[in-house]
Amino acid sequence: MRWVWDANRGSPVHENATISLGPDGNLVLAEANGTVVWQTNTANKGVVGLEILPEGNIVLYDSAGRYVWQSFDHPTDTLLVGQSLRATGGPTRLVSRLSEAEPLNGPYSFVMEQRHWALYYQTKNTQKPMMYHKSSEFGVGKGALDFFGFYTAPESEGSSAFEVGFGYNMSKSESSGTHILTRPKYNTTYSMLRIDTDGNLRIYTYDENVDWGAWEVTYVTLDRSEDTNAHGSECKLPKRCGSLGVCEDFQCVACPTAKGLLGWSKGCAPPPLPPCKGATNVDYYKVDGVEHFTSEYNEGSGPVSLTQCKDKCSKDCKCLGLFYKAESSKCLVVPELGSLPRVANSSYTGYIKISK
Repeated sequence: MRWVWDANRGSPVHENATISLGPDGNLVLAEANGTVVWQTNTANKGVVGLEILPEGNIVLYDSAGRYVWQSFDHPTDTLLVGQSLRATGGPTRLVSRLSEAEPLNGPYSFVMEQRHWALYYQTKNTQKPMMYHKSSEFGVGKGALDFFGFYTAPESEGSSAFEVGFGYNMSKSESSGTHILTRPKYNTTYSMLRIDTDGNLRIYTYDENVDWGAWEVTYVTLDRSEDTNAHGSECKLPKRCGSLGVCEDFQCVACPTAKGLLGWSKGCAPPPLPPCKGATNVDYYKVDGVEHFTSEYNEGSGPVSLTQCKDKCSKDCKCLGLFYKAESSKCLVVPELGSLPRVANSSYTGYIKISK
C-alpha cells in the first residue's frame, strides 16, 4: 500500500480522533475532544453520500450523482491516473512532503505554468521559489496551458505496452495533445506521479505480474542518464549533495572549503557567518569549474565586474555565495548553496561567503 493523498497535512490528529460524514453533508476530521482539524465545507450543499472511486478519487455526491466535492481537486504531492492540474478553477501545483515520515509541506513543488511545467525549491532563506528544472514548451507557440492531466493508455490497440504521460489543452488555440514520459511493457493502470521528498519528479507503476506486488519507478525527471536532453542531471537536485558539495557524474565528489576541495561527507556545509553588517566583515573563497543548481534557468545580472558581484553579495544578508561567468561577466548571487554541478568551462567559478 502506498499513501497518495493527505487531507490534513501539517495537522496530524491524536488517539481516538474521528472522521464523520454529518447529516448536513459535511465531512469532518476531529480530535477526540471535538476540535475540528479538517473539513470539506460541504454543509447544506445537498450531499447524500461518500464513495471512493476505483481510480482513487474520494467524492461527496448529491441525489443526482453530481460531485459536490472531490479529493482530486485538492492534490498534495501526487497525481493519480485521471487527475489533473487546471489554470482556472483548480489546483496548479503539487507540493512535496517534508520527509517520508513527516506529512508537512516540504520545500519542493511541481508547477503547471503558462506553456510548460517546472520544479521549484523554496526555504525560509529564499524570498521566492528557485527554479531548478523546466520542461520543454507545449502547444504550437500559441495560448497557455489550461488543462494538464496525468494519463495512461495502451500504446496501440492490442498492444501489451502502455504509455504514461500528460494530456494537455491550450487556451486561446485549438492545440491539445499528449506528452509521453514512459512506455512500460505491462498494464500501467495503477500509476502515480509524485514530487518526492528529494525534489525529484517520479512516476511509480504497480506491476501486477510480480507475485508479491511491486511499485516500480518507471520515470524520473532528474536521473543518471547521459542524455540530458531527454532528462536533467541528478546533480541539479538542490540537495543532491546536502548543504554544500561538488557534484560530478552523479556523485558528490568534493566538499569545497577555504583550504581547498576536501572529501565530501554529509557533514559538509557552508561556513558559519558573522552577524550581518554589510560588506565590512565578510570575504570569499573560490571554487573553480562549478555552477549553481539554478544556473541553467537563471544566469544572474550583468555584465558586471567580479568586484561588483562580490559587493552585491556582501551587502545582501541572505546571500551565501555567488557564481560568476567571466566570459559573459554575469553575476548570480544565491541564498542557498546545496549541490554545485561540475562544468567543463573553468571560467565558471563559485565564491562561498565566509567570515573575514
